[in-house]
Amino acid sequence: MKLGGLQKLTLLDYPGKVACTVFTAGCNLRCPFCHNASLVVRECEGIAQSVFFDFLAKRKGVLDGVCVTGGEPLLQNDIMDFLAKIKSMGYAVKLDTNGTLPDKLLEIMTQGLVDYVAMDIKACLSRYGEAVGIRGYATEGVERSADILIKSRLPYEFRTTVVDQLHDPVDFEQVGRWLKGADKFYLQRFADSGDLIGEGMTQPSEYKLEQIKEVLLKYIPTVEIRG
Repeated sequence: MKLGGLQKLTLLDYPGKVACTVFTAGCNLRCPFCHNASLVVRECEGIAQSVFFDFLAKRKGVLDGVCVTGGEPLLQNDIMDFLAKIKSMGYAVKLDTNGTLPDKLLEIMTQGLVDYVAMDIKACLSRYGEAVGIRGYATEGVERSADILIKSRLPYEFRTTVVDQLHDPVDFEQVGRWLKGADKFYLQRFADSGDLIGEGMTQPSEYKLEQIKEVLLKYIPTVEIRG
């Protein structure tokens, strides 16, 4: 495992849990609005697994869960062993994924290694390549991952980080039709972390976020704005 960092406490990342967040290094996408460029396109100093697991051992009874995010965690060759060890210590596991590796996602879910999955929906399918920074990007993988989650009994969420330059309310008619049957969807306001992959990305207006929310509510029963 290549671990890029650790947030020792979060009350927001894992719904209903007091958790920590561990960041894995490396990603197969190049989203221009990504706020973790150091984890994606540059080498980062990171932390050792032993340090991370020592931390978890000391936080038993204090933390309820662990959020595993990235980068893209499912790219890690030993991700299943990593998740299994976290579970063996009594923690609930939330996985953040871009949905590009549906076979790995299904295997992890089938083996009971996660308790909650958050899948990023980068854009409507017709604009996915633009949003992920890869021209002509094929969306079959993310479509299959979304279908796996919708049909599963595992708690999950879909979420989009809304960027003014990349997202329009009309696009979310496509998203709504694609993900019809999902339980919930979160819209996250883009914020410039100062560590972006691309340039010229700005936060959407409150009005645009509300417009997008209204579009999605025609297809998905619970839609909320975060941040």
